[in-house]
Amino acid sequence: MPLTIKTFSNVEGGNSFYKAISHPMTAQKTLNFIEKLSNSGSVAIYDPQGFYSGFAEFYDLSDINIVQSFVQNYDKIGTKIAGIAAQPITNLPNTDANTLLIATFDSKKLQAHIDHLTPTNCSVVSFDEIRLDEALLTNKHTYLDNRNFATNFAFFRDEAGARTRLSTLNYWAGYGAQNVSLHLILFDEDGGIIAEWDEKLGDCPEPIIIDSRKIRERFSLGDFTAQLFIHAIGVAGHDIVKYALDTWNDAGNELSCTHDANAWPSDLYAGLPAPRENEEVVLWVQNSHPKPITSGEVGLNLMGSQEVTWLKESIPGFGTYKLIVNQLLPSARWPHQIEIHAGKHFVRPRYEITSPEKARRIAHVNVERSDLNPDPGITELGDLMGKGFILPAPILPMETWTSEMQPSPMSTCQKDLPIAALIIDSSGKEIIRHSFGRLPRDHGTSLDMTTIMKNSPPLPSGSGHMELIYDFSDGGEADGWLHSNFCYRNHQTGHAADTSFGAHIFNSVITYHNEPQSYNGPPPGLSTRLFLRLGHEPLDTICHLIYPASTSWHSTSDTVLTLIGADGVEIAREKVLIPCGGSAHHRYHSLFNETDRKKAGAGAYLIVRDTTCRLFGYHGLLAENGAFSLDHMFGF
Repeated sequence: MPLTIKTFSNVEGGNSFYKAISHPMTAQKTLNFIEKLSNSGSVAIYDPQGFYSGFAEFYDLSDINIVQSFVQNYDKIGTKIAGIAAQPITNLPNTDANTLLIATFDSKKLQAHIDHLTPTNCSVVSFDEIRLDEALLTNKHTYLDNRNFATNFAFFRDEAGARTRLSTLNYWAGYGAQNVSLHLILFDEDGGIIAEWDEKLGDCPEPIIIDSRKIRERFSLGDFTAQLFIHAIGVAGHDIVKYALDTWNDAGNELSCTHDANAWPSDLYAGLPAPRENEEVVLWVQNSHPKPITSGEVGLNLMGSQEVTWLKESIPGFGTYKLIVNQLLPSARWPHQIEIHAGKHFVRPRYEITSPEKARRIAHVNVERSDLNPDPGITELGDLMGKGFILPAPILPMETWTSEMQPSPMSTCQKDLPIAALIIDSSGKEIIRHSFGRLPRDHGTSLDMTTIMKNSPPLPSGSGHMELIYDFSDGGEADGWLHSNFCYRNHQTGHAADTSFGAHIFNSVITYHNEPQSYNGPPPGLSTRLFLRLGHEPLDTICHLIYPASTSWHSTSDTVLTLIGADGVEIAREKVLIPCGGSAHHRYHSLFNETDRKKAGAGAYLIVRDTTCRLFGYHGLLAENGAFSLDHMFGF
């Protein structure tokens, strides 16, 4: 059964209570607390904030002798808590329970409110007994402050020559944070802890690199395919842990990347591509909770089909399971897509595709929302919002790569997709407009840029970008949650990379709901600050920047790329002007000379900054043998 706890709201953000009770560093405390309650005789529950049911989702409470439940809110009287009709808290003096559990954190004030109602022979306990240690808290006064739970998970492997590197930076320092640190836990496939350590950070935006080889050496580990838990302490500005994740192998035929896992589990995920001929597709299911995932709680179905095939295996708390899609859904074939029934048991998972050449590439699926309905306002935006929602993605230099688009249904209300694809050169000129019409939910459609442009002149600079937009020429509905997969392939070597994203409104001073989104503060988001990690030598780094514009905006961007060394000190700057609606394809080795690159050293990074417009950026690594990676950058 899916977990019924609320993990995230697109209006309110992440649910810190969910993170508090599922945190791996409180799991043993919680088991001890439950044992204490089980041995304390009869127990009454006081649930003033409605937290008890969420707590019960993650732990077996059947040994606790719960005899009564109480609420504070008049409207909640009579509702069931622990299977018992709730009474008003004013009835507490009549209880015969040995123990009263106040089902919340920071309970002193709430307890003070009912001290005069609590029988003298009734002991009082609360969730404060299962708090994180003080050293792990950013705000020690308000436990459920989201900053206390700046956490995330990462796929992490060092096995048979396959390596992993997580790259980010201390972007919290830019918001005034001091003495930031990371607490990290590495869980093996069975959910056991094989490494645990701290990383102390300085007070400047220095790079953070966690390399599987160094962790393996430091803790004398053998091969592992694992899950890395990251808890950031002392943060400011953002309570989200963002990162780029590179995977490669010593043989040199594998080079891939993805990004942060989105720290709030979802009921559904979508955008998992079915295998092409002779490909193997693996979904890495990594349990985000102390509670095991039991047989029949995770399933797959072809997008648009109601027939779900359920995984019969169980996955231990914080464990990792290699789900081979070809085996669970043997009839699935690209270009069809697969829907994942996740039951809120894990954060946004990675998938990995092994090609016939035995080269693997990694990517992630996206959250499929079940809380949306068609929004009539989108169909009525008209000229005021120009193109409206835009999903931009690169067209890589066509002499080397093919670029392919595969629109993805990403909410349960999307019965069809009324969309069109625009092919745009680097100057911002629209070359081709391809109408998909109204793609059905179960469509098996993709669009190859090489094929669609075979009768068109080549792009003047060799590269450009594509945009997926709404097209209501044939009618249809929209909800604003427009997504697509993108696949890139070196047509000489066969190396490939996958990425995906969703649409936004870009560069419009008129706002629609929460668009254009801003990384910090209310919309509109009309500026850019992107993190670009750099590959170690001899790998070059791809930087593909797109200037999408829903409405007419500044004629060119005013973009600065700043090279920052491993010590957080600026080395050099380059200015880039991108035409409105256009794009620019750059390489690190061409942008900055060898002297500056050597001075920057290993661990250096770029910041892409523009105060005049919102850019969308893609990064990747490039090897001399044609292996490459590609994904979108993160902003902060």
